[in-house]
Amino acid sequence: MARYIDITLARRGVTCTARLLDDLAPKTCDAVWDALPLGDEVYHAKYARNEIYTLVQAFARAEPGLENPTITPIPGDVMYFAFEPWQLTPATHGYAAQGGQIDLALFYGRNNLLLNPDFGFVPGTVFATIERGLDDLAGAANDLWRTGAEGERLRFERRDGGL
Repeated sequence: MARYIDITLARRGVTCTARLLDDLAPKTCDAVWDALPLGDEVYHAKYARNEIYTLVQAFARAEPGLENPTITPIPGDVMYFAFEPWQLTPATHGYAAQGGQIDLALFYGRNNLLLNPDFGFVPGTVFATIERGLDDLAGAANDLWRTGAEGERLRFERRDGGL
């Protein structure tokens, strides 16, 4: 049976629903599912283009490693990135000093490329796909880009039942 998560921009009151890709990223799906709910401040990507994400502390019992990787996510992809502490420093990215090591991201538009000028290509694991609410989320993400992310939080939660 398929597992679903709700992803919410809390202040804007916009939620989308994504199906976990258990067949393509089983370790990552299990790690995320077991840790839910997750979330924190939201950021809009500087380089990747149509991406919003949150940073959380590492939560997996064992790091799942790269599964179902891409550097060119498409609209609706939900991704997991594990970063070393030196890769996401406050000085280079403006994050709070307690910044996390796991990046949970979603992509809401086309033409994304995961390339960081500090250290090159950044492959990540596509572990879910948005099946409902992508258009509303894209509108909210564009608003976040134009008006700012201050005070906004991105939250990932289990969804009981299907769509």
